Amino acid sequence: MVRAARALKVHDWLVNYVVKKSPHSEELRLAWSADPDPVVASAGWALTTERVAKQPGGLDLAGLLDVIEAEMKDAPDRLQWAMNNCLARIGIEHAEHRARAIDIGERLEVLKDYPTPPNCTSPFAPIWITEMVRRQHDK
Repeated sequence: MVRAARALKVHDWLVNYVVKKSPHSEELRLAWSADPDPVVASAGWALTTERVAKQPGGLDLAGLLDVIEAEMKDAPDRLQWAMNNCLARIGIEHAEHRARAIDIGERLEVLKDYPTPPNCTSPFAPIWITEMVRRQHDK
C-alpha cells in the first residue's frame, strides 16, 4: 500500500494512522528505511522519527546521525524532509546528541531557506531544535 500511496497526503495518512498503530511497524520501519524507493524510505524514516520520540530504547542514535549526515543533503525532497524531521527530533528529545544534531543541520543547510510564515517555526533543524528546547524549558 505504501508504494501505491504516491500522493503526499495519502502517504502521510497511511503511515501516521495505519502503519504506526500496526504491530508490524518496527518490521516495516527496518525494511522501508533501506528501500531504494525514496518515497518508501521516507515512510521508514517517519517510523524511525516516531521511535526516536516515543521508544528510543535500542536505537543507535549516533548511527542515525551518521546516516543523516552522509545522505540527507543529496536525498530526494520527500526523503530529505523525513530525514530532517528525524534529525530535529533527535536534537529536541536527546540532549546528549543535541550539539551534533545542530552542527549537522548547520553544515548541511537543508531547508535553511524554507519559506516560513511569521510566528511559525522554521523546519531548518538548528532553528527548530533550539526553539522546541526553549519551549520545553519555558513550561
